[in-house]
Amino acid sequence: MFSKFGSRKVIVLGMSLLVLLALTVGVASADGFVRWPVITVDGVDYYWVGAPDGPNGETDVPGHSWVLAGPNKLVGKHFNTGPFGASQWWSSDAPDGGLLYIAQVIIDEWTPEKAEMYASKGYVHYHELISVEGAELHPTKVGWFKHIARTSFNFDRGPRPDLGHEVSQGIDFEFMPNWMNPYNPGGGH
Repeated sequence: MFSKFGSRKVIVLGMSLLVLLALTVGVASADGFVRWPVITVDGVDYYWVGAPDGPNGETDVPGHSWVLAGPNKLVGKHFNTGPFGASQWWSSDAPDGGLLYIAQVIIDEWTPEKAEMYASKGYVHYHELISVEGAELHPTKVGWFKHIARTSFNFDRGPRPDLGHEVSQGIDFEFMPNWMNPYNPGGGH
């Protein structure tokens, strides 16, 4: 049992450690999600291909924050925010900065068989990995994305407004589907 003075010391020490941790983590949120994650694949560090809107030019998928969920797996929060903080970038009728989706990602190779298998499970969009050093695409692997809508909204903006559609709560099988397009790392990004 702590005395009043002892309890106060523990609380002050604990608060000091939390402040120090917050200052050193930088882009991490209280729940462990980060912007601009470094994803190690096959011993090489990668970012997601995207806008270079990180503090040191790091790239990421706009409006997302991430947490590692295991080897070759990530979970993301997809907000209605764009590169460099652009407002309502993904949806014109959802609140600015509002949580649109929870994204589940599996890092794996692109093959026709895997593309079909992943798409059948809701992983209809893949995204490229670009090396931190050298800015080269991974030669065979991509991130397979499944977007699970948290609410209903009009997905009518972002990089592909031509793929706009009304979204309902649950797996969005129409989220920028590119699973059928062969991955071609030599063809640019």
